Amino acid sequence: MPSACVLTKYGPPSVLEWAEVAMPEPSKGEIRVKAMVSGVGPTDLKIRRGSLAAVYPLPDRAVLGFETAGVVDAVGDGVTGVAVGDEVAAQLMTLGGYGEFVVAKIWALKPKSVSWEDAGALPASVEAAVRVLRALKVSSGETLLLLGAGGSVGMIAAQLALRQGLHVIAAVGEHDEELVRELGATPVRYGSELLANVRKVADHVDATFDAAGKGGLEEAITLTDDRARVITLADERARDLGVAFSSWTPDGAPDAIAIGMELLANGELQLRSQRSLPMLEAAEAHRLLEEEGVREKLLLTTAAVG
Repeated sequence: MPSACVLTKYGPPSVLEWAEVAMPEPSKGEIRVKAMVSGVGPTDLKIRRGSLAAVYPLPDRAVLGFETAGVVDAVGDGVTGVAVGDEVAAQLMTLGGYGEFVVAKIWALKPKSVSWEDAGALPASVEAAVRVLRALKVSSGETLLLLGAGGSVGMIAAQLALRQGLHVIAAVGEHDEELVRELGATPVRYGSELLANVRKVADHVDATFDAAGKGGLEEAITLTDDRARVITLADERARDLGVAFSSWTPDGAPDAIAIGMELLANGELQLRSQRSLPMLEAAEAHRLLEEEGVREKLLLTTAAVG
């Protein structure tokens, strides 16, 4: 039987335990992936704590994880364009990434030139970045305020927006200023002076993408011409502030992983720096994020990754 880090109950990182699980079977339109690298994201921590129990009701001993990269192990009925043995990256909207095997409905082929680590770190972040930029209907010549531009989603969104010809104002902490400047964005400092800091470089912005949910949304609303063009991925005050909260939908950006893979293969996309841990140490990955505030994207690797 395969193994996975299962959620034994809601609570601290220690509730994640390595255990044997049933082999998942692909249904119609699904593939089964033998995982090589899976990503750990901030939503995983919220689910583990029980903060999103109403949004993500889970079965007993659920396996977390929204993204993985690995080798196709089986294909369900109706699947085309992929075969057993192909290398893929997948987004897992029914979770399962913390397991040695997982089924997926959304995937893209992994070019040989793309590392397993980059492939495992890509899916959820690139999907969110593409989805929100499309929802904002941004176009060349416009100015985009990007809150949290130094994070996994923010870095990708900044680069995609710049490729579309936008002027990107990147709200970051001091540690990420040089990073976003090198990407081509204009850094401004987060904090109590955000409004003044943005106005030093622009008198208004056409749209705002909040990729972090760590403050600044009220200032962004003041700066943005149209409140309808302010979208957050993570600020739970969105409804009270009268702005959109973007969540995954099947038709949001189903081509996003393929877009990201092509850019990675061509050396045209930079991802956040990464740190890898063995998959059985998922609890430690959660602890590092919660207690030590690590800045890298954390990845879980199986024994197959050398």
